[in-house]
Amino acid sequence: MGSTQQPRRGNTRQRIQDVALELFAEHGYEKTSLREISEKLDVTKAALYYHFKTKEDILVSIFEDLNRPLEELIAWGKEQPRSLETKKELLARYSDALIDAAPLFRFLQENQAAMRDLSIGETSKRRFMELLDLLRDPEAALADQVRCVSALFSMHAGMFVLKDSDAEIEDRRKALLEVAVDLVTQAHSPGPAR
Repeated sequence: MGSTQQPRRGNTRQRIQDVALELFAEHGYEKTSLREISEKLDVTKAALYYHFKTKEDILVSIFEDLNRPLEELIAWGKEQPRSLETKKELLARYSDALIDAAPLFRFLQENQAAMRDLSIGETSKRRFMELLDLLRDPEAALADQVRCVSALFSMHAGMFVLKDSDAEIEDRRKALLEVAVDLVTQAHSPGPAR
């Protein structure tokens, strides 16, 4: 009970993920070695290799764990009617997922060059496009399709760009969600051709 080495999330695998993501975000993916990860964890490289053979294995596992809610959201969205209410709910749930996965999105934003060479880069793009397909109508006017794309990009970029804002994270999340909902509402609303 008195141990000060209590794992933050409960097990070695998760501790490795936490430390690796912290180091990847701080120093960059390419500049972080497995040796540095094992040293920061105060474990041997053999102990690290027991769980993960490569840096990419660690990153893929982080990505899969933090993106599971996004996969579930996309699956849910595919089963729903293509109504404005569904689209608003998709954005609200996506906003929550972005907050929960903030460390991963910070990494993705700051390591874009490395992402192009890793398998998760293509998976990220595919998931983004699947979510976008749930929000936009391919038959809609081009400006309305741009509004839907802008809604998602606003949520992504806003979390990154506003990270140093004086506003609380929840206030930033709500403001970004409000803008995204406004854009999708405009795109969804029937009206004269724009």
